[in-house]
Amino acid sequence: MKEKEEKEGKEVPVFIEGETIYFIPHNSEYINLYVKWFNDPKVRKYAREIVPIRVDDAKKWFEESERGTPNYIGFVIWHKKDMKPIGVIGLGLIDWVNGWANVGLSIGEPAYWNKNIATEATELLIEYAFNELNLNKLQGCAAVENVGSWSVAKKLGFKFEGIGKQEMYVDGKYLDEKRYCLLREDWLNSKK
Repeated sequence: MKEKEEKEGKEVPVFIEGETIYFIPHNSEYINLYVKWFNDPKVRKYAREIVPIRVDDAKKWFEESERGTPNYIGFVIWHKKDMKPIGVIGLGLIDWVNGWANVGLSIGEPAYWNKNIATEATELLIEYAFNELNLNKLQGCAAVENVGSWSVAKKLGFKFEGIGKQEMYVDGKYLDEKRYCLLREDWLNSKK
């Protein structure tokens, strides 16, 4: 695992390196940031975070549990130039037998929205999922109104699978949800 220096002289445990970001393992050091991000009305609008998260709640995410095959693998998105965490990304509901997972992403710092970071982060996660974890299919969904999220999916080759009618309740109304998937063979063929 590479280590990169922070401005303060601490080391950043880099797991995956991109052009403008690193992925570092989720860790309890950033609990206060997670709580800030997941409670921020702008950030949580389409993230389905409808119950306030307290620091004590977030601490439970890192409590020791029985080791086994994980059904979630998550990372902190670390901005290389600014040397700070700006969001989270991960694979959830991993089905190791059938080879698929859901992709989840949240850029918690709005100053980093619309800067192609979500696209870069998702591409790094796709590479990791298909080339290191040997998954076969990735799935994602986003509210029809969440143009940024489904635009990233389309840009990276995810195929539209359909509309989930009134899947989300946001700002007092039920919203439809676009569903996308990406197969490993399609991803690898797009790289040739």
